[in-house]
Amino acid sequence: MSTENPQPLWQPDAQRIAQARITRFQAWAAEHHGAPAEGGYAALHRWSVDELDTFWKAVTEWFDVRFSTPYARVLGDRTMPGAQWFPGATLNYAEHALRAAGTRPDEPALLYVDETHEPAPVTWAELRRQVASLAAELRALGVRPGDRVSGYLPNIPQAVVALLATAAVGGVWTSCAPDFGARSVLDRFQQVEPVVLFTVDGYRYGGKEHDRRDTVAELRRELPTLRAVIHIPLLGTEAPDGTLDWETLTAADAEPVYEQVPFDHPLWVLYSSGTTGLPKAIVQSQGGILVEHLKQLGLHCDLGPGDRFFWYTSTGWMMWNFLVSGLLTGTTIVLYDGSPGFPATDAQWRIAERTGATLFGTSAAYVMACRKAGVHPARDLDLSAIQCVATTGSPLPPDGFRWLHDEFAAGGADLWIASVSGGTDVCSCFAGAVPTLPVHIGELQAPGLGTDLQSWDPSGDPLTDEVGELVVTNPMPSMPIRFWNDPDGSRYHDSYFDTYPGVWRHGDWITLTSRGSVVIHGRSDSTLNRQGVRMGSADIYEAVERLPEIRESLVIGIEQPDGGYWMPLFVHLAPGATLDDALLDRIKRTIRVNLSPRHVPDEVIEVPGIPHTLTGKRIEVPVKRLLQGTPLDKAVNPGSIDNLDLLHFYEELARKRS
Repeated sequence: MSTENPQPLWQPDAQRIAQARITRFQAWAAEHHGAPAEGGYAALHRWSVDELDTFWKAVTEWFDVRFSTPYARVLGDRTMPGAQWFPGATLNYAEHALRAAGTRPDEPALLYVDETHEPAPVTWAELRRQVASLAAELRALGVRPGDRVSGYLPNIPQAVVALLATAAVGGVWTSCAPDFGARSVLDRFQQVEPVVLFTVDGYRYGGKEHDRRDTVAELRRELPTLRAVIHIPLLGTEAPDGTLDWETLTAADAEPVYEQVPFDHPLWVLYSSGTTGLPKAIVQSQGGILVEHLKQLGLHCDLGPGDRFFWYTSTGWMMWNFLVSGLLTGTTIVLYDGSPGFPATDAQWRIAERTGATLFGTSAAYVMACRKAGVHPARDLDLSAIQCVATTGSPLPPDGFRWLHDEFAAGGADLWIASVSGGTDVCSCFAGAVPTLPVHIGELQAPGLGTDLQSWDPSGDPLTDEVGELVVTNPMPSMPIRFWNDPDGSRYHDSYFDTYPGVWRHGDWITLTSRGSVVIHGRSDSTLNRQGVRMGSADIYEAVERLPEIRESLVIGIEQPDGGYWMPLFVHLAPGATLDDALLDRIKRTIRVNLSPRHVPDEVIEVPGIPHTLTGKRIEVPVKRLLQGTPLDKAVNPGSIDNLDLLHFYEELARKRS
């Protein structure tokens, strides 16, 4: 693996390395905490996992984390699950997110963009004032520390204000995007029993208005714990009876009051995709998210005052929470509410141009769609402010790296490409961006600081340059403090710690290369295992979807009752393409030559579309279950799928094969 890409695609120059915040942090940590002054990132990373307590203490000092009550020690019990971080300490996440209001009140904290692509700023002073006003109103409504506050909201400034006001009073935030149907939202919110619901009347997407008032009415009926519903008239409708008005609640000229809560006090609840059952309600802490996101955004993403941080996301995906945390570093965050490809495929690049984004985050799928559509972002737009293009959601294929690099290099730009990988489970990255390291095609630059990321074989032995299970062998502050409604912790334990006791197993296939970089191969629970050779589905997609006729694909490996193995490849064709013998031959030859003869599919089957989760990830395990004969209502949670009709194709195929 490490010999495939001996020459880096990109290398930071000496000036970029010298100016990177992580370089300054290393020099400071060497002086004050015994970190290695020499040896670059590899030495700093080794120290950060060997001296875990000292490293995280250094992070809190470097970023001037304000503990209103000091901590007794950095790490109490370090057993996983259940590690205790900074016991005794109290603080508030929202207080840190709004600190720049004191020094840069008139600069934009938020830049809001809708499908008109016209940015609307919200200054730090105005954001702080609205949060203060809303927090006082939440307290007046009886919201107390630990109470859950929910948002059925798109990616708009009001959602950021509501999250920060909730955190300011010590409440627990949870949100869903308004393209989620009522059942999907209730599967999530009913678990946590919110006392307040922020909601819109509808949203705009793809040039159309989508009225959600009927869905909101159903949510109100089915959430009996609600004490208040706050109406945000995005489409300009009248507030329904019994709701409160957003403008009234955020009108006061108030000073914020920040509830000082224990370090491990819950900040928000995120949800797993829930494709095969109720979504897991993942609880993360105020302190854990604060220090993890300061490290990730301030050191790995190199963000600070003067930067503009844009990630295409929705409030139903952890990347929205991660984007909001850009405020912790004093960065202006860009909120885009709309279709990723409206009015044309290059929409996201146009928003990056209009907002002067310095870090542009998107999905690997969007990069590949732009490549296929013949988009030329750096040629046709002024993207000179962009320092880094980051991708997540799925591994960025090698062709995606090459395309991004070539598009920007043609205009003379020195583009840092950061493919990152983490999970909702930790609301952060296990591996990805390091501004001082080279980028190799198809690889993530390195594991994150403080993250002892390893690749293990089934016996728990570490592997180098070989595919194994992604494990983390020491605790991270943003790991869940618990799942909601999991009183004995058994569901949490079984999700990550049942394979290797005391070690986090994430469920991805991973290679750690001998040069320290990382390759992600896709989910290990949907592994393709032909004659003992394991391969991640992501490797198949990367190879097949290079073909211009293939819009998207899905590969499944199914163990047969007779001991055999059936591996179909489902393909959604581009407009005008035909699955004839010539294309079939090219698909099989592509896999045979680029990957492995053993992983040539048994059948290639044309499908009307590929089903995804609501956050855009292909669903492999539910399709596998359908093909194994599991009834649809048992194989998948229908509320978690973007297009349920597509699953009937696989259901019918299973019936024919049985």
